[in-house]
Amino acid sequence: MSAQAPACQLLERQKDNYVALWVIGPPVDSWLIGQSSGVVSGDFDVLREWQAKGKQARTPFDLAVGEPFGKEVVLFWPKAHQLGIWWLKWLCEQLPEGTPIEIVGEHQGGIKRVPKMLEELGMPWDKRDNARRCSLFATQTVALDSTSDSAWQQFETLGLTLNSHPGVFGHGKVDEGTLLLLESIENSLPKKPLKVLDMGCGDGIISAWLAQRGHHVTAVDVSAFAVEACKRTLAANGLEGRVLCSDVFSALEGEQFDWIVSNPPFHKERDISYGPSQRLISAAPEHLNAGGRLILVANGFLPYPDLLQRAFQDFQTLADNRRFKVYGAIKSQR
Repeated sequence: MSAQAPACQLLERQKDNYVALWVIGPPVDSWLIGQSSGVVSGDFDVLREWQAKGKQARTPFDLAVGEPFGKEVVLFWPKAHQLGIWWLKWLCEQLPEGTPIEIVGEHQGGIKRVPKMLEELGMPWDKRDNARRCSLFATQTVALDSTSDSAWQQFETLGLTLNSHPGVFGHGKVDEGTLLLLESIENSLPKKPLKVLDMGCGDGIISAWLAQRGHHVTAVDVSAFAVEACKRTLAANGLEGRVLCSDVFSALEGEQFDWIVSNPPFHKERDISYGPSQRLISAAPEHLNAGGRLILVANGFLPYPDLLQRAFQDFQTLADNRRFKVYGAIKSQR
């Protein structure tokens, strides 16, 4: 089966060179899954696809520093360059010095900037191949002056300390939509503790804000980087909460909540994708107690009113600042 992703097509030309390939941060691609021994990724969907084919699958936070996982390593260059630099530093910490690494990516995703970044890190490089608007570079791990942990950013907002990582939504700043959402629910939050689900928790701002007000928070995200960021944010503020890797409701079978609160994503890398938001809205009633509320914020142009109408029969616009809208829907008491 020919590979779908252009970067995988470029790798397919080198396939005779790979015996026990480990891929880092890859797309889901059937040829690649079949070709590789294992994957390290921050994306729960990717890990699940590799596991389903009986392959090894780890997040970078599952591996102890220096724990071996592979000698043939290909890094797929991410859209967020700071995340790419983090992966390079992490690989240098994780693997013995001098371990060969290949880096592949699409030209529109910024792979052409990689040689400059490798030079800045003191990593040697050469170009191995170039086709299908993709490039493949070869380098090797070196001992670095700075650690991958230096990529974490801590900043203050709304009386909270947030921890953020490259590749996590809104890295290093507070999203305007999230602020509008919190502002719009501040006065309607009951005093009694609610069981609240923060869907797509990112750096944990919504979870921490709710936990600070005494609510019992479960936070989920499909990104292992976001899960780690949210855990660090809760810890930095001395707050309690349960944080899970989950593709929408996949880790919450049968659980119900008083409120579900979300600033759902609508991008997957460079593509617009409404899939997760559609699943969130359509399945929300099953995961709400009677009288429970779904509250979400979205860019004003997104087609959520129709989805909310179908799932709940009724919804309200709680706030609208022209760029973002906050919607609220209540599950009927029946």
